[in-house]
Amino acid sequence: MLLAAHHAHGAGVRPAAASSPPSLPKQQRSRCGYTRRERGLPAVRAVMAGPHQNVAPPPASRKMVAAPPSPVRETTTTTTTTVYRDNWFDKLAIGYLSRNLQEASGLKNGKDGYEGLIEAALAISGLFKVDQQWQTVATALERAFPSYILTMIKVMMPPSRFSREYFAAFTTIFFPWLVGPCEVRESEVDGKKEKNVVYIPKCRFLESTNCVGMCTNLCKIPCQTFIQDSLGTAVYMSPNFEDMSCEMIFGQQPPEDDPALKQPCFRTKCIAKQNRQVNCSI
Repeated sequence: MLLAAHHAHGAGVRPAAASSPPSLPKQQRSRCGYTRRERGLPAVRAVMAGPHQNVAPPPASRKMVAAPPSPVRETTTTTTTTVYRDNWFDKLAIGYLSRNLQEASGLKNGKDGYEGLIEAALAISGLFKVDQQWQTVATALERAFPSYILTMIKVMMPPSRFSREYFAAFTTIFFPWLVGPCEVRESEVDGKKEKNVVYIPKCRFLESTNCVGMCTNLCKIPCQTFIQDSLGTAVYMSPNFEDMSCEMIFGQQPPEDDPALKQPCFRTKCIAKQNRQVNCSI
């Protein structure tokens, strides 16, 4: 570079000053987006500097954009609604019970499937008093199960370990369409282990209504009474309103001071409050 400058001086040509770098063509400047002051000057200085010189790096011609921070993962608890795919037997049983509820209450609705069953229960909850709700459901269950079959079961299967375990197994096989998937568990009866408990991880009826009052008045109390009177076997239904699970313990009498009857209803999502403005808190 220095030799080129000396040769130019001998030829009568004035060399370019070190502080005046060659400018870029206008078209190239506009394409690159840089002006002479922004790009050309530091670049020429870096080229003309000797290898023994420490040249500071050219200043950034553009604002440096910081990389976006890594996304922060938040742990949130969401409540998901169970989706049921009812088969032909489920639909048949649901429609049958729904029609019996509507006939017992005298309140018809035009909805099908489980939605029609919930609509029938919702109408009973909104228009009838608590004791009338119990009686209406009991009447519907009596309509659904012929009396001669219930009497035969009651006579042939008196309270025993066999009957308790039979009813538990029968419930898990034939009633998931009503309460959701369930399984048999053990409990201790008179110091011995029996498979007399039906555990429901998430009750379909409670999840569909989100109503404590409808759970206790249209399911728990009427079913306990019906099974005791019609089948001759005690059963205690113990719902958990925190996770919507439930246990049906065959052979156990419900406690007189039942905690489920003291449970206030959910503050939100209760369809009885939303649809019927029912004060279902107990």
